[in-house]
Amino acid sequence: MPEQALYLKYRPLTFEDVVGQEHVNRTLRNSLKTGRIRHAYLFSGPRGTGKTTSARLLAKAVNCQHEDPAVRPCNQCDHCLAVNEGRYLDLIEIDAASHTGVDDVRELRDRIAFSPAEGKYKVYIIDEVHRFSGNAFDALLKTLEEPPDHAIFILATTEIDRVPATIKSRCLPFEFRRFTLNEVVDRLTLIVENEGLKVERNALELIAREGTGIMRDSISLLDQIVADPDEVITLELTQRILGTASARAVRDLMMALVEQDVARGLHIINGAIDSGSDPKQFGKQIVEHLRSVMLAQTASSDLLEASADDRQLFAQQAAAIDRSMLLRAIRAFNDAVNGDVGGWQPQLSLELAYIESLQAPVEPMVPMSAPAQQPQRSAPAEPAQETGPSYVPPEPSQPGAPPVIPPSQVRANWVKAQRLVFQHAPQAGEQVANLPNLMEHVQVQSVEGNFVILAASNRFYLEKLRDQTRTNWIQRALSRVNGVELLVRYVLADEGNREPSPSPDLEDDPLVDFAVNELGGTIQEDE
Repeated sequence: MPEQALYLKYRPLTFEDVVGQEHVNRTLRNSLKTGRIRHAYLFSGPRGTGKTTSARLLAKAVNCQHEDPAVRPCNQCDHCLAVNEGRYLDLIEIDAASHTGVDDVRELRDRIAFSPAEGKYKVYIIDEVHRFSGNAFDALLKTLEEPPDHAIFILATTEIDRVPATIKSRCLPFEFRRFTLNEVVDRLTLIVENEGLKVERNALELIAREGTGIMRDSISLLDQIVADPDEVITLELTQRILGTASARAVRDLMMALVEQDVARGLHIINGAIDSGSDPKQFGKQIVEHLRSVMLAQTASSDLLEASADDRQLFAQQAAAIDRSMLLRAIRAFNDAVNGDVGGWQPQLSLELAYIESLQAPVEPMVPMSAPAQQPQRSAPAEPAQETGPSYVPPEPSQPGAPPVIPPSQVRANWVKAQRLVFQHAPQAGEQVANLPNLMEHVQVQSVEGNFVILAASNRFYLEKLRDQTRTNWIQRALSRVNGVELLVRYVLADEGNREPSPSPDLEDDPLVDFAVNELGGTIQEDE
């Protein structure tokens, strides 16, 4: 007979064995003592946090034959032993993921009318109940409204938001939380001691971190690592099996970031990948380390679940690194981890994230005031006077001059210009705040000399963009991202280079302005 998996072997048999969910255990045990058993419960929380285990314990306890309610479940009576062995007829477990239809719920409702075969209650555990269809929920609702006295429903879900409010209101809710690092490590330590294994404490901490607060995942990882009961499981061995980089590589990379040493950081990344570390796993470790430094810098290292030496290291690095650089690094590496780290160059995303972390922030664009008057139609926009350091626009090129930059390059950098405006527009007032949204409705049509011809999708957006302050912001952004001083001229997309007459009725209508810029609406032109 194959040996039982550790997460099954050490599944809690009593409420005292369930760690990390004391708020749930306390309420359930008190209800057993007082005999106040509800007909429906709703267990919600992340996977692997004990929802199904607690549901089985409750089902076992309500049918336990022990005389003292305080010791239920006793795990000694016939009913408790039958539940532990998976042969108790009055405990019905249903996987909602494979029984999503209304017919499945109707069949369940028909069976409920029958009395329990062995115990006092017939308990139905419906796992992943959020997978039910709308009609299935409607059928279940009828059952929850008028349940027989001998029936108890325990609904479990990892997505509580997908459970209808009508179902929630008829159940007693319990929210299960993720386990802390120390709770997982303590549980792993207990298993290691009972199994007679030799595992270093720091190896168990690494396993707990890789389990991300999920007890079942952490125990499964421990089971994966332990191949020989007589072998000593070290941190280095655990790192090799899990494909994680050594803590030294992560710390060295952090120091290279603090010292802004590009070459050294790239060597560390490539060295970790070449030594067999999984790129995505390495990226996760970097993000976790950066987050710890951020907490040490902004709050206190006491908030971290780490050893005293690690907390001291985080505090030292927090004092040495600039906060803006730290935040850039967290965002960059987090995007790399969540994005595609694979491919034929798996370390490329991490390399780019490191280089982006060291890049200085873009110099803020200077706010510009509105012009004294609108420029003449079909003429290039004239630069406005500025309230801050002077903005000197380039001299307009002569008619028929060759393009100073390929249109394809301007198109490729259009999103960068839009992001640049988005980054600084909120500090420039309402007139410029909606400019990034307006830029969604224009396209780079061509380049004539140093003029970028922007085609607006309709007259409304055209007139909005012809505002001199907005025009100057676009010119400044395009010049910045392309490295060439540029001006802009607007045309209507379906009328070539001919600019239409302004539409003051749409320009001044606040309702139209709100519908387009705030609600994302569009304006259709009459033929």
